[in-house]
Amino acid sequence: MSIFHWLDLPLVWAGLLGFAVLAYVVLDGFDLGTGILFAVERRADDRATMMNTIAPVWDGNETWLVLGGGGLFAVFPLAYATLMPALYPTIIAMLLALIFRGVAFEFRFRAASGRGRAAWDFAFFAGSTLAAFAQGLTLGGVLQGVHVAGRAYAGGWWDWLTGFTILCGIAIVVGYALLGATWLIWRTEGALQRRCRRYAANLGAATLALIVVVSLWTPMLDPVFAHRWFSWPGILLTSPVPILVVLLAVGFWRGLARHHHLTPFLCALGWFVLGYAGLGISLYPHIVPPDITIWQAAAPPESQAFILVGALVLVPIILLYTAFAYYVFRGKVRQGEGYH
Repeated sequence: MSIFHWLDLPLVWAGLLGFAVLAYVVLDGFDLGTGILFAVERRADDRATMMNTIAPVWDGNETWLVLGGGGLFAVFPLAYATLMPALYPTIIAMLLALIFRGVAFEFRFRAASGRGRAAWDFAFFAGSTLAAFAQGLTLGGVLQGVHVAGRAYAGGWWDWLTGFTILCGIAIVVGYALLGATWLIWRTEGALQRRCRRYAANLGAATLALIVVVSLWTPMLDPVFAHRWFSWPGILLTSPVPILVVLLAVGFWRGLARHHHLTPFLCALGWFVLGYAGLGISLYPHIVPPDITIWQAAAPPESQAFILVGALVLVPIILLYTAFAYYVFRGKVRQGEGYH
């Protein structure tokens, strides 16, 4: 423990878990979005190409979800014990959808008939869409607050289901579809790439509109949020966000117009990062709004320090093998090439 006595361990762990969740969103977001786009791509060979672009990385992307969930359980047990009962339906739906999607991913390539392949394609689309929607519901449920009494969840089974959480679910589905479209612009070519460029233009406009609506609704959920967003000194952090969103929008549509392959994807990722920053500004220092802070929810310092030693070893390893996988499988994916 003496090595870490000078660290604010709950704050360190909040940053580490926040990074893990952000890494999951930006990495798994585009492969969930690729599955969502199965709804508009009908050709079996194009769907195969789409799946081949994510085949080498999709399961590795979900490592960050495991790290985020496991870290919450180990380091912030009170938050885990409070949020899970509040969000059981959405979290169970997300996990089942991810399992169903993973099974569909593997069996799609082994289907003996066109009808069987089409069935697994639908399963892949449904699992991707449901997982994204459930993540949005979960996000909205956390952001709108959880009813806590006596250090335990005191709300009902359906408290998570509100107009705001449904809006967040739709926003995540649309945003992930945008990431999927821009990812495919980068990784494919020909007619499929041209169609994805059209999808990205429409999805980009829809994503921006949803960002605006969610951003206007969020301060109305809690006066504390409004104070953090619009009062001094919080406004120093929040005021650059809309400016950066507009700048990224200019770069996004300019990249589409000039047929850039990577720029739209990076700009779409930038929107997600900025949205995540806004979420952090709204919630900090609470991990279970509106009552439980990261320090109140934290495990004993000895437990945090012990687990941090393992994290300092494992997280760099995960980053290295993730970067290596993306480097090895860089470049365009053409029809007839890839996963078998």
